[in-house]
Formats: sequence, structure tokens, C-alpha cells
Amino acid sequence: MVQERPVRVERRLSAILAADVAGYSRLMHNDEEATHAKLAALLTDAVAPAIAEHGGRVVKNTGDGFLAEFPSAVQAVRAAAQFQTRIKELTVGDAEDRRIALRVGVNIGDVIVEPHDIFGDGVNIAARLEGIAEPGGICISSSTYDQVRGKVGIEFADLGEQNLKNIDRPVRAYALVRDEFSLPTKGSSTTPSPPSVPHLSIVVLPFANISGDPEQEYFVDGVTESLTTDLSRISGALVIACNTAFTFKGKAIDVKKLGRELNVRYVLEGSMQRGGNRLRVNVQLIDAETGNHLWAERFDKPVADLFDMQDEIVSRLANTLNAQLIAAEARRAESSLHPDALDLVFQGRGWFNKGLIPDYMARARGFFEKAVALDPENVEAMVGLARVDTMTGAALMTDDWSARLASAEATLTKALSLAPNHAVAHMLLGIVQVVTKRAAQAMVQCEHATALDRNLAPAHAVIGGAKFFLGRGEETEPHINEALRLSPRDIFAHRWMAIVGFAKAQLGADAEAIVWLRRALDANRNHSTAHFVLAAALARLGELDEARATVQAGLALDPSFTIRRFRDATNARSDVPTFRAWRDRVIEGMRLAGVPEG
Repeated sequence: MVQERPVRVERRLSAILAADVAGYSRLMHNDEEATHAKLAALLTDAVAPAIAEHGGRVVKNTGDGFLAEFPSAVQAVRAAAQFQTRIKELTVGDAEDRRIALRVGVNIGDVIVEPHDIFGDGVNIAARLEGIAEPGGICISSSTYDQVRGKVGIEFADLGEQNLKNIDRPVRAYALVRDEFSLPTKGSSTTPSPPSVPHLSIVVLPFANISGDPEQEYFVDGVTESLTTDLSRISGALVIACNTAFTFKGKAIDVKKLGRELNVRYVLEGSMQRGGNRLRVNVQLIDAETGNHLWAERFDKPVADLFDMQDEIVSRLANTLNAQLIAAEARRAESSLHPDALDLVFQGRGWFNKGLIPDYMARARGFFEKAVALDPENVEAMVGLARVDTMTGAALMTDDWSARLASAEATLTKALSLAPNHAVAHMLLGIVQVVTKRAAQAMVQCEHATALDRNLAPAHAVIGGAKFFLGRGEETEPHINEALRLSPRDIFAHRWMAIVGFAKAQLGADAEAIVWLRRALDANRNHSTAHFVLAAALARLGELDEARATVQAGLALDPSFTIRRFRDATNARSDVPTFRAWRDRVIEGMRLAGVPEG
């Protein structure tokens, strides 16, 4: 008997481009016929010519998007850049809420080829990269970046390793630098012009720890964070938030490229060496456009004089930038702190920054409590303690949420009596007010916080959250976008994205809510409440298997979470009918998804 040969599977290495329409469900809901007609016109007039010109082919259309294949990564990225620019030109006159924008993901992979489709991990990665791209943007894998770097005339920002859904291993991703393509005006050159750089714009890179002692790493990071806060108070300055700056920690930096990526004019970098009770700090100011060193200084003082030393650095830097330093706001409330208390504050911050789960909050709280015990009038320790209690209560990580919020408010009231212009304390008080039926007061608190520190990104996010609790979810997203503008890589950006997800669900846009909540969890899996609200939205759309798996992920982070806790807490947070209708829909979805009743 002749043995049959196995069917030969055709495979080839390809550049895969996946694209879809951002907010497609909302656009179709607003006007189905107009959206369908506009999308068809854009695919014909912008997308198809670009793909054909660069040797690609559309493998299939997916209703709100398409999958295309190219013989090279360079051709795929050039095609994407061309049609994205053309789409911006064709839609520039459309109302923002009706404007069509594509998100694009590009990857290189070995694919299985069939007459009318392609399959494989490479295709899946391209689709997931498209999901994290900005509207009008392009997101590419590291394998693609290696092929196109220096060949396409486009800058990409390193997003680091991303955990993509249903992809076993993390994928390093790169995103098109925002405003890389600016639309030419009539009669002007078609060469895109770079965005204008604010005059007093700066990023403080994480200081290098040259002590030779890894145990001092948290201390060095804490000093960098405190210095960033002080620099934010220079009149007229725009300072990139330290949480974004910390994404560059330990990396070799091209200062000119960094300046273009973050749209800043100056970079401050330094090193720190701590030996016994003395601290040596070297700092230098660099012109990000030219790479020239503008100013350098060394500070060698007792650790006990740390904050006086920070004030001196800020003062000299302000003079170098020809800006007036508001001394009263740059100086901390207390003239000096016990170094051991300062150690504890920085360690508490380190645990808090890891994520919103009960274990991390408990560890952070322990350090802040010890710092307060050592120095009862240490404002930073009090604010840290209040921050933990605020978020533990607000994020529903305990059944004792009401007592935690009351404790936070009392602590913040005391801290503000000692340091009335502490912007973060005002912002935290705003969070407490948001979740205790005082959302209107919270907006006043946070507006005051941004008046004290115009670069305080979380305050803008809290205002967006307040509007959600007031039943004005349609006003939430612009405030979150402003927070993301001020700190585009913030380690707490996942919380802000989750707020938009909640607001979208309040508006009945479950599909958009799912997109935002997935973005939040992709940014940081350690946000237990976001898991449960996402599960509710999935269940309401009939995705029960994924909803139940999402519940299990949430319970792994917070095993004590129940529907009863969610219901009791939300009852205490707002009486607005729109908010309560949202709460009831979420509870309905949670039951379908299998969240414990409690």
C-alpha cells in the first residue's frame, strides 16, 4: 500500500500589518450610514493606493479594519505612514466625535499562507500591537523596529516589553512618536514640521547610584522623585513626571532622541553616592537639541541637610533657565528631617508604586507608620500614609473602606495644617471627597492642586473621575488625556485608563469600556477592581468564558472582593441616578461573570 504524503503547508516570512478603526462601535452608533460611507471612501482613496504602491496586498477585510501582507517591514511601515497621513488630511475638517482614525500594528513573522488568509503567531502579534496603538498611530514590534530603524524617516518611542493578550511571551513594542506627521498647510512644503518645544520644558532622568550598594537604590530614586517635584514649581516650567522618567532607568540615553520623544528642551541627569552620613550629588543640565552641557555642579553635604541641598540645586537651575523660583513652594514644610525617617518614606513609596493590591499597600503602610512614629510632624510621611489609606479605601481593597477614608482625611487635614501648599495632599483630599459624595468639592481641591503644581498629572485624572461620579461620564476622557499628556508613561496611567473605562460603561458603551479597561490591565495587571469591572462588561456582551477568567485573575489579586463590598461602597459614593444605573449594570454583569456575592 502506498503511504499518502502529508499535505504540504505553505509558509513564508512576511511583514504583517493589522489595522482597525478607533471607536468604531461609537461611530456606528452615532451614524451607521455616514460612518460606513466615510470608511469605504478612506479605504479606497487613502489605504488601497498606499498598500499597492509599496508592494503589499490586502489579505482580508474585518468590518472595521483589514489585514495586509508586505514583502518587507520597510514597505509595510512606509505604507502605514503614507495612509495615516492621508487619512488625517482627508478628515481634518470632520467633527472630533465623528472623525475616523485608524490604529495600526506591524510585525514580522513566519506565517501559514492560504488563498484568502494568513495565520500564525506573527499575525496575532500584529493584531495585538494594533490594539495598543493610539488613534492615528502606528505600533511596531522590536523585530520590525530593527529592520526599519534609520530607513523610513520616522521616529519611534520604545514602549518596553508589553504583555499582549494570548501571546505567551512579552513583546517589546515601539510607537510612532506623537505628532511625527503634522499636516501641511496649503502652499507649504509637504515636509512635516516638528512640534514646538516649550521653552522651560525638562525631564529629570533617574539619578545613577554609584555607591556600590544596591540597598541604596530606593534612596537614590526617592531623591530623584523629590527633586522632580521641586522643579515642577518653577514658574512657567513643564516638567515631565518622574514616573515617565523612571522608564528610562538604567538605559543608555541618546539625549537628542529623548528630547524629541518627550518634546522637552532640557535634560537633567546626575549621580549620587551615599557614604555614612554624607551624600555626594553630581548634576548636569543638557540642551536636548544640541547635546551641549549647559551647567554642572557637585553637592557634598550631610544627609541631614538633604532638603536644603535640593533647594540649592533648584535655585541654581532656575537661575540658569532664567526663571524665577517660587521659594515658598519649592521649600518643604519642615526644614530638616531625620535621615532614618526619610529612608522609611522612600521605601514606602517604592512599595506603593508597585500596584494597587492589598499586599503592596500593607507593606507601604508599615514603612510610613514607622516614619511617622520617628518624626510625628514629617509631612511627607503623613502624606504617604494618607495616600495608602485613600487608595485602599477608594479601590475597594478592604471591607473597612469607610474607616480607611476617614483616617486618610484626618491625616491629610493635619498635613495641610503644616504645609498648606502641598499640592499632592490637596489632590489626595480630592480623591477622598470624590468617593464620599463630595465630587464637586473634589474638583475645587484638585484645581487648587494644579494651581500649586501645574504639572501634577494625577490631579487632572481625579477631576475626570469626579465627573464620572457626578454622572457626567462624557466629560471624563479629556481630563484623563490631559493627565496622560503631562505624564505619558506614568506608572499609574493604568488607573486613569480604568476611570475612562468606567465612564464609557456609564454611557452604555460597553465595547469601548472593554478597550479602555484592557489597556489599563495591559499597562499594569495589579489593579484588582479593573478586573472585576472588565469582567462585568464582558459578561454583559455575552463573553462569559473570558469574563469568568477575568474574575479569577481579579480574585488572585484580592481574594476578599465581593459584590456586597462593591454595592455597599458605591452606595456611599454617589446618589446621582446615572451613576447608580451604572452601578446596577455592573453588579448584573458581575453576577453573570461569577464574582462572589459576599
